[in-house]
Amino acid sequence: MQLLDTQRAFDSVAADYDGPRGNNELIQRMRLTLWNTVREQVPAGSRLLDLGCGTGIDAAEFARQGHRVVATDWSAQMVERTRTRAEEAGLGTRVQARHVGVHQLAQLDERFDAIYSNFGPLNCAPDLRAVATDCERLLRPGGMLVFSVIGRICPWEVGYYAFKRRFKRAAVRARRGATAVGMNRHTIWTYYYLPHEFYRAFAENFSLESYRALSLFMPPPYLVDFYRRHRGACERLGRLDDRLGGLPLLRDMGDHFLIVMRRR
Repeated sequence: MQLLDTQRAFDSVAADYDGPRGNNELIQRMRLTLWNTVREQVPAGSRLLDLGCGTGIDAAEFARQGHRVVATDWSAQMVERTRTRAEEAGLGTRVQARHVGVHQLAQLDERFDAIYSNFGPLNCAPDLRAVATDCERLLRPGGMLVFSVIGRICPWEVGYYAFKRRFKRAAVRARRGATAVGMNRHTIWTYYYLPHEFYRAFAENFSLESYRALSLFMPPPYLVDFYRRHRGACERLGRLDDRLGGLPLLRDMGDHFLIVMRRR
């Protein structure tokens, strides 16, 4: 039932997800960090698997760079948006969009050079260890995982909602297990992680290469109106993210974290 709730939530926003809800300036800034990391870690012309592709922005970008991408999502409407984006951009031969959730990776039997996931699809996986097992099976030895994951400690979120005296909302990421998060009058069932909690599910078959905070000093994407009113100050905070987001302790916080692992 929880998986169906999450599916319905993303189906309901697929038509306008390229707008402020799913692709504003702050989201794009985090997106570029994942793009640059894949560019640095993955050889040109690789075969990539996208877990939770959304509307296909990442898949199209990597296809333009010369990669071949299998883009998967649990939302059929998101998959259709990805397929349309690829065809309209002339990338249909490089992007295959498939209706496969992160809990359904057993349906895939190909091998990939790298697997990536952006903006928290893995936070919706009911069994992260099963995902890790499937990633090990699908990835070539030495292949890379590059995941953007919603973190457990977001100082901006705690401060913002505490200021509004919405203390229950300020503490939502501290909950264990599946947590109900509202979107468009639907529910997304979400699991929050510290980086070491997340890596624990992958540790048996993957070495941890690096991880860093995303949107630690910079406001999280849902505060984009604040960012637009204080763009200069927020850009200075963003430069702090760039310089300090990979340091010990600081890298364990932020709206998301970007984690890179290598298959042994």
